[in-house]
Amino acid sequence: MLQLYNISMRYLFYFLLIAVSFCNYSYGQYPKYEFRAAWIATVDNIDWPSKGNYNALNQKAEFIRLLDTLQSKGMNAVIVQIRPASDAFYPSPYEPWSEWLTGKQGHPPFPYYDPLQFMVEETHKRGMEFHAWCNPYRAEFQIGKSSIAATHITKVHPNWFLAYGGKRYYDPGNKQGQDFVVKVIRDIVRRYDIDALHFDDYFYPYRIPGKEFPDDKSFAQYNKGMSRDDWRRSNVDSIISKLSRAIKEEKPECKFGISPFGVWRNKVQDSLGSDTRAGQTNYDDLYADILLWLKNGEIDYVVPQLYWEHGHKAAPYEVLVDWWSKNCFGRQCFIGLGIYKAGSNTRWRDKNIIPQQITDSRKYPTIQGQVYFSAKAFLGNINGWSDSLKEHYYKYPALIPPMHWIDSTQPTPPIVAGIFSEKTDNFSQIRIALINAEHDKTIRKFALYAISSLDSIEIHNLPPDFIFPYSADTMNVNFNPQRLIHKNPLQKEFYIGITTIDKANMESELSMLQKIRWSDSKKDWEIVE
Repeated sequence: MLQLYNISMRYLFYFLLIAVSFCNYSYGQYPKYEFRAAWIATVDNIDWPSKGNYNALNQKAEFIRLLDTLQSKGMNAVIVQIRPASDAFYPSPYEPWSEWLTGKQGHPPFPYYDPLQFMVEETHKRGMEFHAWCNPYRAEFQIGKSSIAATHITKVHPNWFLAYGGKRYYDPGNKQGQDFVVKVIRDIVRRYDIDALHFDDYFYPYRIPGKEFPDDKSFAQYNKGMSRDDWRRSNVDSIISKLSRAIKEEKPECKFGISPFGVWRNKVQDSLGSDTRAGQTNYDDLYADILLWLKNGEIDYVVPQLYWEHGHKAAPYEVLVDWWSKNCFGRQCFIGLGIYKAGSNTRWRDKNIIPQQITDSRKYPTIQGQVYFSAKAFLGNINGWSDSLKEHYYKYPALIPPMHWIDSTQPTPPIVAGIFSEKTDNFSQIRIALINAEHDKTIRKFALYAISSLDSIEIHNLPPDFIFPYSADTMNVNFNPQRLIHKNPLQKEFYIGITTIDKANMESELSMLQKIRWSDSKKDWEIVE
């Protein structure tokens, strides 16, 4: 019996050792830095505000619910559409209030508020980034059906616009139209505390078979001997350069990102292209030379829309994620995932498709995050994906990767006044009191780390256990250490460290705190003196 007991205990020891190793390994698979965001589309009331919700108080409540839902699923940023059709979700001196905000273009919200200011503040309260999403050239969503105010730019300067496919667009070859768009964007960046300015894939519109975009007049006037395709690309290159300069002149720390169609060029068209057979491409049909802008450093990040499944006959996900990983030229690359396609066909009824796409994207060090189209998909739990993100893939928080070409200076570490163990009705919590010291940088959040030993305090690749938004109103950080047991079930004591994270996502050195320990006798956490 004793021999059997010893053998059993030996196997139990090995099992526990394997279990601990697996737990540590699994935790280590979570990236310290990862951009996790969802697009919040306002055009045609896709995500927010819901159709017919024109009351400002209800709009605020709805946005807060959406933001809280996204944060609970692990998102650390939102990309919110604030200029869907040369209109505004904020008081603009140049463009009228959006019909999708108030029901009629040009009508202010009631009760009056500034939606953009409200959304930025609520997003930052949660320690998340706010990226202001603007459509560059769409001006009238449905000709003859859209609400158009008398002050809308299509009424003031009708010669700047071209009709195509039932919509009205700026003529990209018209320099006055370009300059107007740049003026609008400059105003947004100047007046609002946005973290980034974001453009989607609609430069020249997607081709309609048998219909040519009607820019003969401006081509004849401005082509300077170029072919029409090269001239169109030069028009888009021109506005990107102008926008990049304007954004950085207003706020050097404001990021500029583009979310292009997922295929730059097919390999049959260009040896540098991807091994795909897409019917339209950025370069040849939308006239958007994304690689040029990346090479020139004119944009800070790119979010290719890879809304296809693995093995797709024209644009396989696995081919494109690999191609973009090799073609971001030192700028950041996040992958756009088509969560909206859930249930649309047999492949998109597979609950493993989004998890596999996340896993694949994480194989590449040059790909640093995921963005989901669109936010409303997270209001449910289609295919179990919301739970999957919350409980596994985004179980632990991640910091947004910093852009060292924008800012590479570390902020000062937090100053700790004290650490306290406090009992609540349901659990014990640890409270860290911080001193609200002067900082030479804008502080956005604090990151807290539970470290096993003073011999292993390197946090370079260690994801934080908790992230807390900064608030000047309160300098107390409260957390439930019980969650740390999930990190290592056999460990009941940790060293707690905390850092500051600034607006540029740069992290300070670690401020070390005292050891905390679980007391079996007290059934409580205690501070070790």
